[in-house]
Amino acid sequence: MSEWFETTDGIWTKVWSTLGRGVADAKHPARRPTFATVSPDGWPEARTVVLRAAEPETAMVTVHTDLYSDKISSLRQTPRAALHVWDAKQNLQIRVQAEVTIISGGPTRALWDSIPDHAQQSYGVTPPPGAAIDDALAYAKQPDPATFAVLECKVMHIDAVHLGNDHRRVSFSRIGHWQGQWLSP
Repeated sequence: MSEWFETTDGIWTKVWSTLGRGVADAKHPARRPTFATVSPDGWPEARTVVLRAAEPETAMVTVHTDLYSDKISSLRQTPRAALHVWDAKQNLQIRVQAEVTIISGGPTRALWDSIPDHAQQSYGVTPPPGAAIDDALAYAKQPDPATFAVLECKVMHIDAVHLGNDHRRVSFSRIGHWQGQWLSP
């Protein structure tokens, strides 16, 4: 029997199980991927987000954000993002490129109602995220469902690297029907 990293199918399965563990396990490294966008003035932006869903059947991942965060204006101009996960125990790097749809308002209300009170504190900061303030704590948290947004990320490409004794790298694309292509690491 081969190890998961010896076949493209094995790596595909490991990528999605790793992302799924990130959704389910608050201590897993895939729980908080780096999420990168391009600012309206062309600068790269990277920040940590919390992975909320990972669906291999549709190749979708989901994160939540405040509707007034900088990433929203970036995504409105360029609705694409990259996510990065490093799982040290598996020696696995996962890079995802995705087309992003911003969902807010009525369609998110049922989800908002299911979010625990302490987590709702992240949505509805006054002044809005990124605004200049006079000192470090000159803001108020006022949970507000009108500021809650879901970012549905339609995965277009995955690049996975296993850094074992022999390094292996594979690329998967939606256009290529997710058939793995080995790449030089």
